[in-house]
Amino acid sequence: MKAVVNTALISLLALCGTRTPAAELMIIVNQGSGIEQLSREEASHVFLGRLKTLPSGTPAVVLDTRPLREAFYRALVGKSLPEINAYWARLRFSGRTQPPDQIEDASEVLERVARQPGAIGFVEMPANDRRVRQVLRLGD
Repeated sequence: MKAVVNTALISLLALCGTRTPAAELMIIVNQGSGIEQLSREEASHVFLGRLKTLPSGTPAVVLDTRPLREAFYRALVGKSLPEINAYWARLRFSGRTQPPDQIEDASEVLERVARQPGAIGFVEMPANDRRVRQVLRLGD
């Protein structure tokens, strides 16, 4: 009996220690945005509020997909969610800019990006929606 319990415990610990692969994320923009691709640097400037317009000159409407935020900012700029939240708290306090709108699910992000010409957001791959354009793929 003791051997069965030990074997089960070891198996459970092994499963807990395995990491599921991180999702690949895709930055998307409205089809009419005039953007074909974004560099990682351009995307980080837009998502960190350093640029108020997209590279095409369209005012940016930046959307965060709440459940994917941590993975996204780790992949884009190598920062944890507490670091990103602290960054936005400093900027908000200084009155320089506001953080992106936080959206609860990817389907709503897709809908808003498809509807708003300057919208930019991120979703998990694949984002096979012809209403939006995929401009940068992020993964670990």
